[in-house]
Amino acid sequence: QVQLVESGGGLVQPGGSLRLSCAVSRSIFDINIMGWYRQAPGKERELVATITWGGGTNYADSVKGRFTISRDGAKNAADLQMNNLKPEDMAVYYCYAKFFGHEYWGRGTQVTVSS
Repeated sequence: QVQLVESGGGLVQPGGSLRLSCAVSRSIFDINIMGWYRQAPGKERELVATITWGGGTNYADSVKGRFTISRDGAKNAADLQMNNLKPEDMAVYYCYAKFFGHEYWGRGTQVTVSS
């Protein structure tokens, strides 16, 4: 069993930055895949970024060069640094974990990009 709790969402102006954090209930390095997904109103949930147990990363084309996913072993957390935010990045962001074939989701954190 894995519990995920997101934090760090909020309101930011276009061009600004936010850092999301996902607290994990067990060692972050036990998790096969950690990731962030997002869902905007009226749209399907989509992949933002993932990081594997080995440290390999994958990003949606729309966020490459602006977002960075990382793991913090001291906090047992997976973070998403988001720079140069755009209005189209506005969504509820969900933390995801895959652990021995089981998938887990956090409850989400709202990111609003508006002037």
